[in-house]
Amino acid sequence: MPPDTKDAGLQTDSAATAKTHGIFYFDVVSPFAYLLHATLSQCKPPIDFTLCPVLFAALLNALGQKGPAEIPAKRVFTYEYCTWLARQRNIPFKMPASHPFNPVRYLRLIIALGSGAEVISKVFATLFATGLDPQDDATFMGLAEELSASDVHQRISAAAVKDALRANTERALLAGVFGVPTMIVNDKLFWGLDSLPMLAAYVGSDGFFETDAMTSLKNIRVGASR
Repeated sequence: MPPDTKDAGLQTDSAATAKTHGIFYFDVVSPFAYLLHATLSQCKPPIDFTLCPVLFAALLNALGQKGPAEIPAKRVFTYEYCTWLARQRNIPFKMPASHPFNPVRYLRLIIALGSGAEVISKVFATLFATGLDPQDDATFMGLAEELSASDVHQRISAAAVKDALRANTERALLAGVFGVPTMIVNDKLFWGLDSLPMLAAYVGSDGFFETDAMTSLKNIRVGASR
């Protein structure tokens, strides 16, 4: 049974929707990115998205942050929460045998094959619906075979593919992306699955975004820093 699109925040009045396109930044290492992609795949999203793979680790390095899987207690909670949330949304889910893992070859494979939704769905399903080990060469090669990606090592080693992943990540940083998954519409950032209702309201031209309650938030000063 597909997830409840009303609860997911995906129901908007198409006549009132002024924004029609956005960018969806993701890294396949993120279980939250998988859950968001699965939700958008099963429901009619309020806008069309360009799917843009990025390297989450590079974002973290650039911003001086730790990933959720690098903090022991947060790591376990993240796995528990994603497993629970997938059940709530009727999305097939099983954490991979090792996590975090190095996602670079999977990201490059997506780019080499055109970054289409179907390819991305198959990559995500291999990583988060089978329990296989992403670090195992057999997992990667089995996926490449399923995607009919002959000469896969040559493809993912191509300079153009490497440059594209780097450029995607740099573009995300310039846009203010600090985590994955992130959706951007008209330069406005929406981070994570929980932000879907907010995004739906925004593309539905909810006037609240133009009120002082929202526009004044960027002027809050930093009271203390560590």
